[in-house]
Amino acid sequence: MINDLVSIVMPVFHAEAFLEKTVETVQEQTYKNWELIAVDDCSGDGSFELLCRLAETDGRIRPVRQEHNQGAAASRNKGVELAQGRYLAYLDADDLWTKTKLEKELAFLKEKQAAFAFTGYEFGDSDGVGNGKIVHVPETLTYKKALSRTVIFTTTVLFDLQKISKELVCMPQVKSEDTATWWRILRNGYTAYGLDENLAVYRRPAKSLSSNKLEAIRRIWYLYRKQEGLSLFTSLYHFCFWALRAVARRV
Repeated sequence: MINDLVSIVMPVFHAEAFLEKTVETVQEQTYKNWELIAVDDCSGDGSFELLCRLAETDGRIRPVRQEHNQGAAASRNKGVELAQGRYLAYLDADDLWTKTKLEKELAFLKEKQAAFAFTGYEFGDSDGVGNGKIVHVPETLTYKKALSRTVIFTTTVLFDLQKISKELVCMPQVKSEDTATWWRILRNGYTAYGLDENLAVYRRPAKSLSSNKLEAIRRIWYLYRKQEGLSLFTSLYHFCFWALRAVARRV
């Protein structure tokens, strides 16, 4: 484990149209001590070839290709396995960071002496242009509070791997695997610390899965009942608050 190195894990699948701009926002970071582990999940476009070309001019970029398509969770877990840094960040292949994202969040994580941090973010269109709708985050988030608000955006998280194990951050093979992972970490006694500053853009193509409200409802309900094993009453309680907050976050 290399001290102060931030390992950025990016799952890639058919992302050729977005990759160059996303990688550029990493290269433009004011914090320079990073490695980008880009795990291609057997894309059928030119994603992996593009990553290899980018790596030729920047040795901090490490392209990896899965032997067969396994999904985003397996790609992230592969990246975590290969990570050399003390700190771990996630970045989706179509999202964007502000130039000071790593610098500010790393300083915040150290200030709080925390294992787990996340930040605010802004919704963007298919071109990655922010629409002014910024998601604000709470100062802290515990397991019970997290059950009724999916406010942690994967592209904003940062872990200290000296304080939390790689095994605990590995994602399960379920839908909404990121939320399931945050809940498992918090259920194990950790607290997530929120830096309420907009440091990322969540690109939302019009037909993306995340914009499908019915699918989102199915996923959260599955997590309550199957992944967390909550009772029907407890699930309904948290679902009501989750739905209200989800609507408020998007209007």
